[in-house]
Amino acid sequence: MSFSSLGLSEQLVRATTDQGYETPSPIQAQAIPAVLSGRDVMAAAQTGTGKTAGFTLPLLQRLGENPRTGKGPRALILTPTRELAAQVHDSVNLYSKYVPTKAAVVFGGVKINPQMMKLRKGLDVLVATPGRLMDLYQQNAVRFNEVEILVLDEADRMLDMGFIRDIRKILSLLPAKRQNLLFSATFSNEIRTLAEGLLDNPVQVEVAARNTSADNIKQSVYPVDQSQKTALLSKLVRDNSWDQVLVFTRTKHGANRLTQKLEKDGITAAAIHGNKSQGARTRALADFKAGEVRVLVATDIAARGLDIKQLPQVVNFELPNVPEDYVHRIGRTGRAGESGHALSLVSADEGKMLAGIERLIKKQLPRTEVEGFEPTNNLPLKPKAKADPSRARARNGNGGNGRPGGKPRSFGDKPGGRSGGRSQNGGGQRGRSAQRQSA
Repeated sequence: MSFSSLGLSEQLVRATTDQGYETPSPIQAQAIPAVLSGRDVMAAAQTGTGKTAGFTLPLLQRLGENPRTGKGPRALILTPTRELAAQVHDSVNLYSKYVPTKAAVVFGGVKINPQMMKLRKGLDVLVATPGRLMDLYQQNAVRFNEVEILVLDEADRMLDMGFIRDIRKILSLLPAKRQNLLFSATFSNEIRTLAEGLLDNPVQVEVAARNTSADNIKQSVYPVDQSQKTALLSKLVRDNSWDQVLVFTRTKHGANRLTQKLEKDGITAAAIHGNKSQGARTRALADFKAGEVRVLVATDIAARGLDIKQLPQVVNFELPNVPEDYVHRIGRTGRAGESGHALSLVSADEGKMLAGIERLIKKQLPRTEVEGFEPTNNLPLKPKAKADPSRARARNGNGGNGRPGGKPRSFGDKPGGRSGGRSQNGGGQRGRSAQRQSA
């Protein structure tokens, strides 16, 4: 199968060939004809499978069939983060190399006036984060009356980040007659609810099992005490001669601390997260891609949408609170069919998080202990099944675990799993608000 067989024009096929692509990926093979037909599309595929080209190429062809008459935008692409917006904009420019298309990107964290100037000149494609787009609309810098195609990219993350109010407002401002494309890493129940009110009899495309990890990514767990994680990471980087590794932490402050410790160990490192300026984030990513920085330390939000070709290693310095985020994290490696390795440094207090991840991906991750870094407490070999409280009480008469008071003997009492990421009593909403502001 070739790109031309999907119905793409000669100019677009030539642009894909210039980028070294000759055979469409599964998501592209299914999504491109559906978009070209004018149908609404609801597509799910793991990160790194070519989702961006799956909507960018047919979008450009449909716009080219009818020249722009006003100042646009005619296609609006919404993304959750600055980095993803910039990368989608880059893709639009690359694939429109041989077709007359004007595109612009707008996001927060930078001055708004230059973005307003670009919008006044007129354009075909606008890539934007929801927050900055609403700022521009409120300042009368952008109008949506000419939008023919709407794309929600990484829609699941936009909902997680609390953008739903902005998205609903933007939808209310768009022309009723338009083509809608919803692309997501997963089809969560929230995404399906959003799709019901947005899409009209959509073509559904799903090329990967829901919330599963890619088969071409080798996954392993390194049990280690929390206090020894930095030293073990330094050893792994040196002993394996890693020149490029993406490391995930749960917090911005944790990313900063780890970066400083690695630098003291003589390993070049940089951090990207919501508290960094856009310029600092762009420089850190550029230095990492150029090989001037060996370790890029990132939070989940900052790393969402990062497209780093042939990234061989991803390390979870800390496991994510939400199991689904593990799949997104490790999807940074093993992209476009390449093989990759995802390592997780797991301490005893993360046992529940690990169990939640293993239940989600439906397999046990192999444990590898490193000499000199053996943990004080061992990790369980299998995730425990949820117990029936009534049966447990009847059997033991003391709380269900054979010990007075019902307090378990094992490690991992620290809250984890989904409750850690979506805290109770309103904490989850505060977390999503904070994420939205940092994007």
